Amino acid sequence: MQMNFARHAARLLATSALVALPAFAQTAEAPKDEGEIIVTATRRADTLQNTPAAAAAFTSATIQSAGIERPGDFIGLTSNVNLVETQNAGNAFVIIRGITQARNSEPSVAVIVDGIQQVNPAQFNQELFDIEQIEVLKGPQGGLYGRNAIGGAIIIRSKAPTDELSGKITAGVDNGFGYYVRGNVSGPVAENLKFRLSGSWYDTDGFIRNTFLNEKADPIKDLNLRGNLLWNPTAGLDVDLRVAYSNLQTQALYFNIVNDVNDTSLPVRVNNRGQNDREMWNAALKVKYSGDFGTVQNVFSYDRLTEVLTGDAFNFLPIRESLFFQFFGFDLNQSQFLEVDAWSNELRYESPADKPLQFVVGSYMVGTKRFISTGNMIDTGQGVFPVFRTPSTDPRNPQFSFLSDSQDNFAWALFANTSWKVNEQLRVDASLRYDRDTRENTTLTPTAFLPNVPGFPQGRSGDVRKRSFQSWQPKFTLTYKPVDNITLYGGWSRGFRSGGFNQTGVGAVAAGNGIVGVGDIFNAEVAETWEVGAKTQTDDKLLTFNAAAFSTRTENSYFFVFLAANSTQNLGNVPLAQIKGFELEANLRPMKGLDINFGLGYTDSNIKRFADARRIGNELPLISRYTLNAGINYVRPLTEDLNLNARVDYRCTGRTWWDVENSTSRNPVDIIDARLGVSTNKWSVTAFSQNLTNSIYNAEFSPGGFVFKARPRRYGIEASFNF
Repeated sequence: MQMNFARHAARLLATSALVALPAFAQTAEAPKDEGEIIVTATRRADTLQNTPAAAAAFTSATIQSAGIERPGDFIGLTSNVNLVETQNAGNAFVIIRGITQARNSEPSVAVIVDGIQQVNPAQFNQELFDIEQIEVLKGPQGGLYGRNAIGGAIIIRSKAPTDELSGKITAGVDNGFGYYVRGNVSGPVAENLKFRLSGSWYDTDGFIRNTFLNEKADPIKDLNLRGNLLWNPTAGLDVDLRVAYSNLQTQALYFNIVNDVNDTSLPVRVNNRGQNDREMWNAALKVKYSGDFGTVQNVFSYDRLTEVLTGDAFNFLPIRESLFFQFFGFDLNQSQFLEVDAWSNELRYESPADKPLQFVVGSYMVGTKRFISTGNMIDTGQGVFPVFRTPSTDPRNPQFSFLSDSQDNFAWALFANTSWKVNEQLRVDASLRYDRDTRENTTLTPTAFLPNVPGFPQGRSGDVRKRSFQSWQPKFTLTYKPVDNITLYGGWSRGFRSGGFNQTGVGAVAAGNGIVGVGDIFNAEVAETWEVGAKTQTDDKLLTFNAAAFSTRTENSYFFVFLAANSTQNLGNVPLAQIKGFELEANLRPMKGLDINFGLGYTDSNIKRFADARRIGNELPLISRYTLNAGINYVRPLTEDLNLNARVDYRCTGRTWWDVENSTSRNPVDIIDARLGVSTNKWSVTAFSQNLTNSIYNAEFSPGGFVFKARPRRYGIEASFNF
């Protein structure tokens, strides 16, 4: 590994002057040499360089120049953060500094969109459009952002309504063959009342070929709409109403089965194209009142998500070639259905921001009703049809196995944080939050379909399981500025992520198949982190250099297990693991319009305690040993009104492990993205390519040998017009 790492590092350093762009490109906007990026990552406005945390910020200019359209785009520009996209639209896992995520788990980061925390991880992987700024904050942030901020926080802020009528439309085509349209319009409705409407549509045949059906396996039809009304009835009072809708239609479950994650030789050959339909609704009301006393704010949000996916089942081959057909004379397909309704409410008070001592106190509540069903049907060759709340009675789709559960969850939290500016050089930040999460699971599977394993109690339809998970989440940071352009910080924090329920009976099935660490209930995870960092910048902002190092002790880290015996996806716990690492990031601005960036992130994990002693000393699942980023963003005036825009991004994701057995590891993956275009203040035309060199690799390896192909090269051209 060391030689491979050195080889990539040497290659990167040797070429960064020619093909360089940001692991931390977010720290600069090429057209603007003046000004600082303002972030709110620590719950108060400050410059990025003064913020005592390992944070990245992508401004609207960077979002446009880098072509950021989905979460994977900005995560690919951030050191020590990865995104694994697999199986279906709702399964996209953020891995940040070794804190991982898995199917059906709580997320590894708190995702805050326009001040509202997403309550369902299936919401995360969606189109990003009409966005003002994105911030990525690394390390446990439970004291600031609460539930699921065990690995960090992602803060997304969309563009606000404007005082004058304005808008923008962007249209493009790609080699899918696909086309897309994104647009927004904003302006006043009446005195003190403004609106903003935005939306996107993407339609593509796809990029990954299914050679059995002679068509693409990953077509997409994706519609997203968002509306915002902002009312200022009186000085200091803001009423902000937001609604959003998303409808995605694609396909899922087009796996291959291999022993080595680096084996990309097999084409997709499923005989059922299946479906993956996801629909999301969101409505939120934010009321804020500010005065000399400070600010009081209440945010209420409601979400509804439904997702159904169907497709082939193990081993994802045409009927007569499948493993089940060889042994039993028939093949299987599968269906999964998820429905989630959730509401949340946060009430907070913030003291005046112009005082040496600032503080925030508040409360948070969230209620979630969740239904999930999974099952296999006998594949009669007539297609696969969705199964929702009850087993299939369709003779074309005879039910072979079926599990369903409902969950009724309620969580609440109280929090407080304070910032004391002792003097111009020294500042102390402290946060404390208490979270309690109560979960109730009801077995809805008909008793005839429940697992019956000798030696284990037989489950029954209607069985109720209830469990509460709770933790204190403190955070303490000390910041010292010996001079204006140097920020030194260090501190300790604890993050918490709730436990939960696997589907009824999986503990017995896992035990019957010799799998340890998996039961009907998985435990809550707690991570404690020590961190130190330094941020430096020259007076002329020519060079910025940031460094951070961390050590995390995590209890009950999640890992994923697929049980073929009842076609269920389950979570287990690693009782104890240690994670250590660092980040180095630099930004060079040698001339106006030119930004050269470099970033290195390193993560080393070690399983310290596990039920199977053979796994002690292994890497945690989904961990990449390092990330390397580099690139260049260049803007050159061609005429008084016309600019040339060129950008190249390079990322290498180092060796990656996928299961607690460390049965296979993926070789480093190199990705280059490029954009070239011309623009004025009114319009732009840009050619782009993602994965320019067409790197072929598997995006994920799941226990059992399941691999999911990553998207190959995508390229196209787009045009934008402002009005």
